[in-house]
Amino acid sequence: MKLPIGTAYDFYINGRLARLELVVSLLVTMTAAQDAPRPRPTDCDIRIGSFAAGPLDAITDVPGVRVGHATLWRGDAIRSGVTVVLPHGEDPFRVKVPAAVVTRNGFGKLVGSTQIDELGELESPIALTSTLSVGRVADALVAWSLAQPGNEDVLSVNVVVGETNDGWLNDIRARPVGTDQLLDALAAASDGPVAGGAVGAGTGTRCLGFKGGIGTASRRVGDHTIGVLVQTNFGGELTIDGVPVGRLLRERRSPGRDRRDAPPAEHGSCVIVIATDAPLCARNLRRLAERSFAGMARTGASFSNGSGDYAIAFCNAGSQRVRADGAATTGGPVLRNDRMSPLFAAVADATEAAILDSLFRATTVTGRDGHVCEALPIDEVTELLRAARGR
Repeated sequence: MKLPIGTAYDFYINGRLARLELVVSLLVTMTAAQDAPRPRPTDCDIRIGSFAAGPLDAITDVPGVRVGHATLWRGDAIRSGVTVVLPHGEDPFRVKVPAAVVTRNGFGKLVGSTQIDELGELESPIALTSTLSVGRVADALVAWSLAQPGNEDVLSVNVVVGETNDGWLNDIRARPVGTDQLLDALAAASDGPVAGGAVGAGTGTRCLGFKGGIGTASRRVGDHTIGVLVQTNFGGELTIDGVPVGRLLRERRSPGRDRRDAPPAEHGSCVIVIATDAPLCARNLRRLAERSFAGMARTGASFSNGSGDYAIAFCNAGSQRVRADGAATTGGPVLRNDRMSPLFAAVADATEAAILDSLFRATTVTGRDGHVCEALPIDEVTELLRAARGR
């Protein structure tokens, strides 16, 4: 029997109501992605900075870090999801890690930031989702944390949930992301390659005039790794490795247009998640997070009034973990301030590369009210970059 996509079929599995529409839609989406994989920036000879990337060029190059997505693609209007980042393979509440949050522009809803500011510790997975689904995902993450073995007597937990607004492509008022998607993302979390583009929390986002989404990158600094994952949904003038690609694309498509014309107005946000195995205290993690916005600026971000831009950084080095059943004192030796500069440069490079990764890997998406967000035209972009480099 052939079932039309976009029609809902309700049935029960183990006593729980399910919707066949979601299952079929996800299979179609996954098949399309497999049939036409999009290249990453490095596949197009775009290499940001002088530091080498890790083997996966992903946040999961930091040993122990895991990432999972749940993509929600339903009918003509639901284009959303959730992405989770886990600092290590143990219970984050019972094995906390040093962390810091930096707010560049506070037009956003980042649950859990004040306790990180106060204590300098992360005690939950980091979840990213759609703006109006933050409360539902936070509630689900609390329930998951309380249900972990050993947490039967826990009376308080500080979960961390960030967001960007996917309301142009997604029926955001339906608040479709909740417990099932959060649990699916956690179950799917792995330390392998990280899917990017229009997946998970990036399914319905836009960036710099094109389809944005989830992007990731890593950089090696001596014996240590800096990994970055981004959820991109912000405006500005797309710039790639110093070349004003967004402006050049407009000029190519509209010859004679005034070179000073601004790109189309676009509001939105960016959440930057930074992981490292370098032994850093919360204070230097904050300094590290501050530098990530240099990478975002290089991509042409406008940091508009409606942009909620946050960086969340954590260190999962074994010597810095705070164990519930451990000693009364915490931490081991940490890097000195005068050893931080290479890490500062690397996190800016990794953030820039991760944002570009989100654009290169995203596919064209049609969503709510027939809105279409086009994918970055990679062939045109690489041609413009070659011309700018004199090749």
